[in-house]
Amino acid sequence: MAEKIVAPPRLVKRKSSDASSQAQTAQRPPARRRRIPYTRAEIAEIFRRFAVQRPEPKGELEHSNPFTLLVAVVLSAQATDVGVNKATRELFQIADTPRKMAALGEDTIRGHIRTIGLYRNKARNVAALARTLVEQHGGEVPRDRAGLEALPGVGRKTASVVLNSAFGEDTLAVDTHILRLGNRLKLAPGKTPEAVEAGLLKVIPKPYLRHAHHWLILHGRYVCKARKPDCEACVIADLCKADVKTSDVPAPLRELPPSPLPEPTASG
Repeated sequence: MAEKIVAPPRLVKRKSSDASSQAQTAQRPPARRRRIPYTRAEIAEIFRRFAVQRPEPKGELEHSNPFTLLVAVVLSAQATDVGVNKATRELFQIADTPRKMAALGEDTIRGHIRTIGLYRNKARNVAALARTLVEQHGGEVPRDRAGLEALPGVGRKTASVVLNSAFGEDTLAVDTHILRLGNRLKLAPGKTPEAVEAGLLKVIPKPYLRHAHHWLILHGRYVCKARKPDCEACVIADLCKADVKTSDVPAPLRELPPSPLPEPTASG
């Protein structure tokens, strides 16, 4: 008896939900970028005043060359600049190059920096990055981001500081002060340092990018403080859009020292 062959049921082709959602997405207008409450002229004026205050601002980490700056920034994570400076003064007197630092070894480095938070891990990283610089870079600090970020203990923020302060690049390292100001002043709202960095780089006029990193840090450290902003000492009080500000009258605009003398309790 011949086997009866039953034809397969006819398949009805339906539009996939993916195709439908893609069609709906295509019809939607693109999401608008979050606007900030400043005009370009206002932002330019903010940084013009910072430039008048400190034409050549300086960071507060003591260093003598790109290598000692790199080490100081690595050590400054979760530590104050004041504390780092106290620990590195003697260390840098005996080891201010990668070869000298590598020769010291991790144990000796640890002994010099034990007053700094996380000193065990930091000593390990400093010893490893010194060896890496000697073995892979001829004892020189890389002048590019990729080379810097490949070093032990070096992330984006550290690389940005070195590129800016040692090599004059227009980079902007977002620390806790700049993260706070980006959101408080509404210049570059963002939940992460990367988001705030991207926002600031979009709005800061190019002529001011070189020093913007230091201006914002010093403003956040000494004027727009975390607990309570000192609005009476603020030169941009009339332009500021912060909800917490207490004055609309700007402080007198005059030139200040490149970096104030840090107090023992200053935050890093």
